[in-house]
Amino acid sequence: MNYTESYAYWLASGALTEDEKNELRAISGNDKEIESRFYGGLEFGTAGLRGMMGLGTARMNIHVIRHATRAFAEVILAEGPEFASKGIAICYDCRNNSREFARAAACVMAGSGIPVRIFSEMRPTPELSFAVRHYGCAAGLNVTASHNPKEYNGYKVYWSDGAQLPPNKAALIKGRMEANDVFAFGQGMDYDEAAAKGIITELGKETDDAFLECVMGEATDYDTVASVADSFKIVYTPFHGTGREMVPYVLRRLGIKNIYPVEEQMIPDGNFSTVASPNPENPEGFALAIKLADRVGADFILGTDPDTDRLGIMVRDRDGSFRPVSGNKTGVLLLDYVIGARKRAGTMPEKPVALKTIVTTEMAREAAENNGVRCFDTFTGFKFMAEKKNALEAAGEGKVIFSYEESYGYMMGDYVRDKDAVTGSLVVAEMAAWYAARGMSLWDAIDELSGKYGFFDERTVNLYMPGLDGMERMAKVMESLRKDPPAEIAGTPVITRSDYLDGSCTDVRSGEKSEMELSGSNVLRFALSDGTVILARPSGTEPKIKVYVLARGASAKECLKKLDEYGSWAESLK
Repeated sequence: MNYTESYAYWLASGALTEDEKNELRAISGNDKEIESRFYGGLEFGTAGLRGMMGLGTARMNIHVIRHATRAFAEVILAEGPEFASKGIAICYDCRNNSREFARAAACVMAGSGIPVRIFSEMRPTPELSFAVRHYGCAAGLNVTASHNPKEYNGYKVYWSDGAQLPPNKAALIKGRMEANDVFAFGQGMDYDEAAAKGIITELGKETDDAFLECVMGEATDYDTVASVADSFKIVYTPFHGTGREMVPYVLRRLGIKNIYPVEEQMIPDGNFSTVASPNPENPEGFALAIKLADRVGADFILGTDPDTDRLGIMVRDRDGSFRPVSGNKTGVLLLDYVIGARKRAGTMPEKPVALKTIVTTEMAREAAENNGVRCFDTFTGFKFMAEKKNALEAAGEGKVIFSYEESYGYMMGDYVRDKDAVTGSLVVAEMAAWYAARGMSLWDAIDELSGKYGFFDERTVNLYMPGLDGMERMAKVMESLRKDPPAEIAGTPVITRSDYLDGSCTDVRSGEKSEMELSGSNVLRFALSDGTVILARPSGTEPKIKVYVLARGASAKECLKKLDEYGSWAESLK
């Protein structure tokens, strides 16, 4: 069907309520809006689904949720009755419609004969990953759009290891969605009926307690925290999301006495009324937190996104202003601290390993390898980190002590297979207290790390290409970089270029090709003669190409100069 036929099909469907039909009638004659909503379906990938809410095949709504869930159920059932009988764990966040969407998914799973464990209230994403592993579930599902604006919602899917779906499973679900009619399966089993029959059970405090005990197991230095507890102050914001109870709880158990929550943002609110975007990567979202920190005299601000899988920090610098610390720098700080803390506590494993993504700063590799920790790259996404962790540990080749990516995600411990801002908040707070006990801020700590490992800096240039032709424009940019790769960038020679799609690495000078360990992802990497690395990767969730500039230099000033030069080149690609 074309988009006009699809619009008419939905409008005529008995599956829609009268209110829903009125929403569609309201756009009658608006060809641009109809095309926007019905030009195709949301693309199901390894991150599941994400999109703006509203009626239509290209929007997040209860019918798309049911459609995706039926396809997911069919993939689970195809593994056999014993596997399917393990059931699915379902979670949701604070967003508008998240609870409704999650319960609708539970009804479809129950109607498909798959037992459901659904959280009774909103919970952090890492607890969903934990629940899958803790209860031995076949799969997991989380209704969340993470840090996206209020207009969005999403559908994250997990497999039995507690990690997000591998590409082959996502492809199977996508295929089933394409084969099934969007309205064919209906609403599934009535929620209350399924609950009465024990097909749906609700999770609550017992799961929270088990998860939180695991989180607290990552604390290593209560004594140092206690030594500064009277003076050490933390301002915390959950950006209206699911971290509002668990993060303050683990900080208190760690021994932090002075926790100042941003009260306006402790209230669950799917409209995120106090911030333009609930993303800890955006410094402007911390305005209320900074105001509070200045009032109470705190030097450290911690923020977690609505589903509490990402965290961001702000630190007071030497002139008294609060400065954001990038995900790259926070990750290196954490990695260095975890290594040191484990050594001090005597808990360093025999073959320690750190994991980072291919677009994450090379400073992490320096920090790891200078301390006797092997460092491996993975593709972007914690499903790939989970896959690498599982493989290394199953083969006895190493024990992963820390994993992170530059987009503010960190994973520690063995109880989750996704980024985890609850555990991350605990360890970041312990780290900040440890430096405070040495008379240092985290800003001082960053300077200290540069002295130990060298000067690195990073910048991500986002080349936005919205609209119906956005995907085509993105593809052309990547095609051009492959067909006519640059021999130099901003006057600096390219030494090697790597194509992670086919796993090839080319020495630009000799033309010699070699094979890399990683392949199968649409990412290009250019290593320059001055130590800088530049990567280009289309986003999996937004209409943009992300160009990562990872600079290395003799000083912070030199790194900044390189970021400006190479950033300008990146901007010219659009």
